[in-house]
Amino acid sequence: MSINLATQLREGTKKSHTMAENVGFVKCFLKGTVEKSSYRKLTANLYFVYTAMEEEMERHSQHPIVSKIYFPQLNRKQSLEQDLHYYFGPNWREEVAPSEAAQAYVARIREVSATAPELLVAHSYTRYLGDLSGGQILKGIAQRAMNLPEGEGTAFYEFTAIPDEKAFKQLYRQRLDELDIDQATADRIVREANDAFGLNMKMFQELEGNLIKAIGQVLFNSLTYRRNRGSTETLATAEAE
Repeated sequence: MSINLATQLREGTKKSHTMAENVGFVKCFLKGTVEKSSYRKLTANLYFVYTAMEEEMERHSQHPIVSKIYFPQLNRKQSLEQDLHYYFGPNWREEVAPSEAAQAYVARIREVSATAPELLVAHSYTRYLGDLSGGQILKGIAQRAMNLPEGEGTAFYEFTAIPDEKAFKQLYRQRLDELDIDQATADRIVREANDAFGLNMKMFQELEGNLIKAIGQVLFNSLTYRRNRGSTETLATAEAE
């Protein structure tokens, strides 16, 4: 009997999904306010997270549960490397390091792989289905907000090995429902998915300080410009008189 894991994951993570969308950094991003320094730090963090997840997924590619949702065409490591080369230059490997929140995220993925590989399903679901669902929208926002050249800095959002993303998501959910697991295991996977959302949120929250500082600097520069312009206009008027 199917336990409908796909539905349980969708319903069981709704609150976490909403909370993640309401983190300040994400809200600003969705509204088109993207600060390049913060964004490239996020890209670096995602590189370490996806590297860990994809290494562990490959390690367990023959696992009776993990194997069912192991799709190498979803891998993001290589696309993130392309983006990091764009944002940091050819020596990007020497420039990037995981933040504290990213380190915790990576550590959790490694721990799950070593102790309960079936929970990797939760991490795969949380990241990849989200990427497939909103990738093109987020790509467009990033391009406009940071004035990126076409095809530069947004490889992360391109699933070139998946021609029909909607059909692929249906296949992925079908595989989730076909997993040979009991309800107790399903409950553990849903809990882990919620924890994964929490780990993502902490990475976003780390970046809020940088974003707020950047926005504040923009406002300060704007006010300074207006003040100086006003002083110049006053002086010009006085000289004319």
